[in-house]
Amino acid sequence: MLLEIKDLHVKYGNVEVLHGINLEVGEGEIVTILGANGAGKSTTLLAISGLVKASQGEILFEGRPLHKLPAHQVVKARISQSPEGRRVFGTLTVQENINLGAYTITDKEQIARTRKWIYELFPRLDERKHQLAGTLSGGEQQMLAIGRALMSDPKILLLDEPSLGLAPLLVKAIFQTIQEINASGVTVVLVEQNAKAALRLAHRGYVLEVGNIILSGQADDLLTNPEVLDAYLGGS
Repeated sequence: MLLEIKDLHVKYGNVEVLHGINLEVGEGEIVTILGANGAGKSTTLLAISGLVKASQGEILFEGRPLHKLPAHQVVKARISQSPEGRRVFGTLTVQENINLGAYTITDKEQIARTRKWIYELFPRLDERKHQLAGTLSGGEQQMLAIGRALMSDPKILLLDEPSLGLAPLLVKAIFQTIQEINASGVTVVLVEQNAKAALRLAHRGYVLEVGNIILSGQADDLLTNPEVLDAYLGGS
């Protein structure tokens, strides 16, 4: 198993937000984590990234303990995150933002190769590479956030709400690109409010409710599960 989360507890101060979750991600999979606001989805990704620390439990990547590493070492271990809200550097150009994602890579040829691939995935970024990131649309900024995360050559790409605030056509385009990224060999962990789109894209899914995993299974099964239908898919 590429990534294993075992009995993970996370606290913010005295408040525990993850109550001992267990989760697995196999190599080459797209695994989605669903749940309402405040369920602990983003906290799970932040714990994997090393940006919040586990108060109990462990996170294993290729069998090695990840939860003991600082965040920059997690990126070096080839796990990269595209954060919720995109967080691009608005006063830098598109290309400067993309280059920042390669701060762990020393091979200049590899950086150029990866950048070329990102521009092939997102032609709009290529067209706007000399433009300030702050002038991009929301959809273009989302493409940039994903592109920047890919520059560190991740084995696992963590995506936090990539469809948030985007028009349906753009959501479709972003999700198609996520599929292409996965087909190229990158394993994807996807946190997403758009449960239907996420489950159509994913191989497997987990449903979080107030810090506990209440359901897990194959994405196709979750799409037709009455509990998931009622809570997240509008009952249809």
